[in-house]
Amino acid sequence: MGKKSKGLGAASKLKKRRKKSRWMSEKYTTKKLNLKIKSDPLAGASQAKGIVLEKIQIEAKQPNSAMRKCIRVQLVKNGKQITAFCTGDGATKLINEHDEVVVECIGGAKGKSKGDLSGIRWHVIKVNDQSLDALRKKKIERARK
Repeated sequence: MGKKSKGLGAASKLKKRRKKSRWMSEKYTTKKLNLKIKSDPLAGASQAKGIVLEKIQIEAKQPNSAMRKCIRVQLVKNGKQITAFCTGDGATKLINEHDEVVVECIGGAKGKSKGDLSGIRWHVIKVNDQSLDALRKKKIERARK
């Protein structure tokens, strides 16, 4: 495109030019085409309930060599499977298979993974309607189902 239009009847042409240019922006395109909601397993929600399928360990990215404790969760709302990180020391010992957990976004840039966790975008906040943090700090005792 050349120079911008000038003159009395230029407004409509400038509006059209601006409209076309906005599609070059990644943020605008994602928002207009609802790509975040379409690709997001939580479907735009901040938190979601799920059932624990299995406990897994994921190797951290370089230069760390730790095994991060995670769980595979099947969401109740749509049946999609996600991997969620268990925050804190000994958190996986408090979570068993078939437990009901609540997961939320881990808070990485642009909704992506955080730190040395590759491909993990969620973390566990509740186990069987009890706060995982409170269970870890022994403020409350684990409920028997």
